[in-house]
Amino acid sequence: MGKEEFKSFAEFYPYYLAEHSDATSRKLHYIGTSLAMGLLIYALVTGSWALLIAVPVAGYLFAWIGHMVFEKNKPATFRYPFWSLLGDFRMYFEAIASLLKSERK
Repeated sequence: MGKEEFKSFAEFYPYYLAEHSDATSRKLHYIGTSLAMGLLIYALVTGSWALLIAVPVAGYLFAWIGHMVFEKNKPATFRYPFWSLLGDFRMYFEAIASLLKSERK
């Protein structure tokens, strides 16, 4: 898969997951997403607007390291920026849901 044109997020998401098959890379994505959301919330609550610049840096830095070092592929962000962001959040919340489900057992 490399030059696909996806018509929907439902078509895109399996591709997104395939591009994130390495567990360490996924963990780096989760760290970056957590930091980005934490920074965003902190900036909004405290009015520290300059911190908003750090939100995408924190989010993407960890993800791109995961792609370069562990996945050895190009981030989907470059070709599919919006769907890639949606994919990141879906993967993140699916991981949280999976952890919560496994703790209930």
